[in-house]
Amino acid sequence: MKILIVEDNEAIYEGLKFSLEHENFSVIIAKNIKEAKQEILKNIYNLIILDIMLPDGDGIELCKNIKANLDIPVIFLTAKDSEGDIVKGLNVGADDYIVKPFRIGELVARINNALRKYKKDENIIKIEDVTIDTEKMSIYKNDNEIILTNLEWRILNTLLNSRGNIVTREKLLNLACDLRGNFINDNSLTVYIKRIREKLEDDINNPRIIKTIKGIGYKIENANIK
Repeated sequence: MKILIVEDNEAIYEGLKFSLEHENFSVIIAKNIKEAKQEILKNIYNLIILDIMLPDGDGIELCKNIKANLDIPVIFLTAKDSEGDIVKGLNVGADDYIVKPFRIGELVARINNALRKYKKDENIIKIEDVTIDTEKMSIYKNDNEIILTNLEWRILNTLLNSRGNIVTREKLLNLACDLRGNFINDNSLTVYIKRIREKLEDDINNPRIIKTIKGIGYKIENANIK
């Protein structure tokens, strides 16, 4: 499990990194919002631990941004301890709110609890001849590994998390642009969907995995999952 810690206090993030790696988590540190956004774009994380008071901005806004685009748990770890702060943090979508100083055993328990809530019934999803391990973030087609770019994976993972339901083009466009700060246009999204289909589908002109819902968005049908 890969955790991103967004924290500018060296003593705290070094202590967290040591303790969580001892619990067999893989830990990456971002010292500000800019670094956090870059990390989120470069890598896939299972959980984010986020301070509110950061050198270049407000962790509340970053949490809102993450929750609007990614289906992962976020835990606030902060010195802001008023009831108003806690309510505000939970209202923007945080899965938990922990006040400093904290006990590492309690933090680990809360991390595991958040991860359990997000754990799907099956880590392995089979669609036609494609096998997707959502925990290891690996994809195989007829036993051959399929390599997706970071953005291609985010698009596919969003569709998988919403399988059986339509994901609008607007949501996928927001996923691609909000954290990076650079907008991609509607045509570019079509290109990304085409590239994913070229890697997964036998016939991109008659896709069986990623269905187009004309004028709305895309959908992975439950019926196609074996």
